[in-house]
Amino acid sequence: MGWDAGPAPHPVGPHADLAGRWSAALREGARDHIVPMSAAEAHALLTELAGELGAAAGRSPIPADRVAAAGARLAQAHFVGSEVLGRSIAVLAEYFGSGHADLLAAFATGYLRAFRGWLLHEQESVRTAEITARRTAEEQLRASEARLRAVFSQAGIGTGLSNMSGRIIEVNMAFARMLGYRPEEMCAMSVTDLTHPDDAPGMWELYSALLRGEIDNVQVEKAYAHRDGHAVWTNLNVSLIRDSSGKPHYTLVLVEDISERRALRERLDYRANHDQLTGLPNRSCFFDALRGAFADPSAGVGLCYVDLDHFKSVNDTFGHAAGDELLVQTAARLTACAALPGQLVARMGGDEFVILVPRPRVAGEVSALARTVLDALARPFDVQGRHLTVTASIGVVEDRGEHATADDLLKSADTTMYWAKAAGRDRYSVFDPDRGRREHTRAELSAAMPASFTRGEFFLDYQPIVALPDRSLVAVEALVRWRHPELGVLPPGRFVDLAEDNGHIDALGALVLQLACHDSRRWYDRFPEHTPTVSVNVSAAEVSDPTWLERVQRIIAETGIPPDRLQLELTERTFMETTGRPLEALRTLAEGGVRIAIDDFGTGYSNLAYLGQLPLHVVKLAGPFVQRIRTPETVNRTDLLVLETIIGLTHALGLTVTAECVETGYQAERLHALGCDSAQGWHFHRPMPAQRITDLLAEPAVENIR
Repeated sequence: MGWDAGPAPHPVGPHADLAGRWSAALREGARDHIVPMSAAEAHALLTELAGELGAAAGRSPIPADRVAAAGARLAQAHFVGSEVLGRSIAVLAEYFGSGHADLLAAFATGYLRAFRGWLLHEQESVRTAEITARRTAEEQLRASEARLRAVFSQAGIGTGLSNMSGRIIEVNMAFARMLGYRPEEMCAMSVTDLTHPDDAPGMWELYSALLRGEIDNVQVEKAYAHRDGHAVWTNLNVSLIRDSSGKPHYTLVLVEDISERRALRERLDYRANHDQLTGLPNRSCFFDALRGAFADPSAGVGLCYVDLDHFKSVNDTFGHAAGDELLVQTAARLTACAALPGQLVARMGGDEFVILVPRPRVAGEVSALARTVLDALARPFDVQGRHLTVTASIGVVEDRGEHATADDLLKSADTTMYWAKAAGRDRYSVFDPDRGRREHTRAELSAAMPASFTRGEFFLDYQPIVALPDRSLVAVEALVRWRHPELGVLPPGRFVDLAEDNGHIDALGALVLQLACHDSRRWYDRFPEHTPTVSVNVSAAEVSDPTWLERVQRIIAETGIPPDRLQLELTERTFMETTGRPLEALRTLAEGGVRIAIDDFGTGYSNLAYLGQLPLHVVKLAGPFVQRIRTPETVNRTDLLVLETIIGLTHALGLTVTAECVETGYQAERLHALGCDSAQGWHFHRPMPAQRITDLLAEPAVENIR
């Protein structure tokens, strides 16, 4: 009890003993109620009640109302525990004796009457609080439902509710308006009435799993059919609502119209994957299609790589607008040619197009398509009122062959297109794996060439040139070789033209000249009386280089060789292209003592009269002339007459004649008889290292001949 904290005050008054006993009895009782007063206040109350009861006990008859009022005051003071009345009666009976039953009854009656009133009051308070709480909850629930209803009906995003059978229970205005219906019209529908042909595969299987309670949420892009027929694309979120036991009860859908966003995305995707000028798929889109076709290792894949011939001249002559119109019309014709299912025409850039032929049906189908394209492009184009005729070069790859990747396949088609251009344009070429490997090797050599200079992979062999009268060694021709780390030793025919094409011919020529001059200097130091002339081949590109003359003069000076021990060989075509400053460079070298030779004479279009205008010392007869007199059976009078005329006129110009490619003794004898001065070829010596030339020079026979 709340009032029993602390000791009770010391009893005072006429019935203080009763108050003390009473207080002690109530303190010992069950603590099943709370008295809102301190121990002193409670004891004061009991002392007061004890005095009133003692006064009433001394009167006869007892004042029942006053005694009942005392009992009521005890109950009203919240002494309402289950043992309060019993303990109080026991204490009063013991104190007043059994003769005061009327007093005890009156006290009990007053207490019970007050206790019942208190109890009814408490019950009423509880009931009132319950009613108030229920009304508050109901009001809050109604307010919450109103808010939810407002959110559901007025939300800008489409919202719908359906039961587990798929019947639509409720939709908001946004959802209904999105599809062109009224809410009540949609409530007459089923979820399955909203299917669309563009629904993603597996979407309805996900919905079934949701209904079975296997998943709780599905989010997909879905198209709905609008009432007027057009598609409405949405971002659809379907959630499962379970009851209190966890059993699926409803499905709630949230639908966001993304039609404009999707249309924008499709436009951006189209722009990202199509050429803006022609509307054809672009390079990126084509690669996706090619890799898709290439994904099946058992499926064939064919390509036509189309490049317009001389398209630049159209732009330069008629302007870029005309060129663009020509490209647009070309794209249309190519599309008409590639009309079979799966065939794809793409613009790779500029005037290059490619046609993908997935799974060719028959052998030669891709080549037949290339012929169709050439025929289609052969018809004149009407461009800005002009009739323009263009041709094309086409690279054809019939099947995937040995190509490991889609990129390799396209690269082969591109390479084959350049074969068609090199063959004269206005045609198609079919990919040849062997030629492709050779071209690939050439590309690798071209890429490896710059580093090979610094690694010292180039070296020289020398082919002796002998005097025909006595077969003495009079000169050597420097022949460059490439000791490739993977391909072995490569002859000059494998890489010299590459050096000319990729701009490394100057570096290669300078290296050859330097190595040859260094070897010549060593021979000169050992054999100053019969040092052979070292002959070095020079290309037109080298002679045309403004720095070439200075470079040759610097190497001669650095190595210290006598200038007349160096011979520079240029082909007929090189001489014909050498005019102006390059020709003056040759004259300067010739005046300084360097010997100049024309190589492969007779294979080009020069003539003997022109030789007199050049700073020449030697004419080297081309191999085909010599081959005609290989044996007595192959020679004829005309060939001998031509050789005799060339040799005679060359001598008349003060020049010497060297024959190349002498392979038989008959050739050597006939050339000697015709007056040829010197010769080289396998009949005399094969190309050899510089040390072997040193050994030949050291032989006593050479000394005797000289």
